[in-house]
Parts: sequence; structure tokens; C-alpha cells
Amino acid sequence: MAGMDGRRPSIYPTLLYADAKAAIRQLTEAFGFTELSVYETDEQDGQPGAVLHAELVQGNGAVMLGSKGRGGLFDQAMKGAGPSAVYVVVDDVDAHHQRAAEHGAEILMPPTDQEYGAREYLARDAEGNIWSFGTYAPDTTV
Repeated sequence: MAGMDGRRPSIYPTLLYADAKAAIRQLTEAFGFTELSVYETDEQDGQPGAVLHAELVQGNGAVMLGSKGRGGLFDQAMKGAGPSAVYVVVDDVDAHHQRAAEHGAEILMPPTDQEYGAREYLARDAEGNIWSFGTYAPDTTV
């Protein structure tokens, strides 16, 4: 997966979910992400395995996620952390919004033209994270 300059993106938002499998379903079905990889623990005592690590792509970017409570330093560091916010650039804000709404995503702001020229909408996922989808793509050339 190449970034805007032909290289891989260098920033990957990483989120932990109480129900990472449901989050993956919502992100792929409602928000149009594509599942790149999902690594899970084995089922134990009839309980489904936890998501150790998942990568979902959208355009030339990606988000990584996993299950809360599976142990490890990152899980401990994120313990008690509140919701996060992620901005995702999409070509057609209205079509993207329609898909999200049709799949039951909580829409916080419908597609709206912004003063700085972008068109954006806001949604909240099932565990409280805020997702902004819009046409604004910062020029990252230095």
C-alpha cells in the first residue's frame, strides 16, 4: 500500500475495542474499509478468540485495531483511555455518508461544506470513537 508520495503511510491510528470483531464489521460494512489482515487468539473454554491485531485499509491509509483486555504493554497503556478521533479522506462524501447511514452508523453531522473548502461528515462508531470523513487532504510535502 503506497502513500501519496509512493511510499507506505508513516502514521497509522491504532484503536482498541471491547468487541473488536464487531468494530471490524462496522468499519468494513458501514464505513467502507477493506480488511487487510486479522490475527486472533484461539478460542478458549467456548469463548471466541480476541483480536490480537487487525489492519483495515481505506484509500492509501490504514487503521490498526485490536481487542481490549488481552494483555501486553499497549493494552495496559490504553487502559482507561477515552474515545479517539480519526479523519479519513474520501472522494464522495455524500455516497460514503449514505452507506454509513444505511448500515446504522450514528451520524453526528451530515455532509456539510466547510469554510476551508472541504465537504465532511462526522460519525460515531459503536464504542464511541469519532470518525470524520471528508475531502480535505493536507499537503504533506515538506
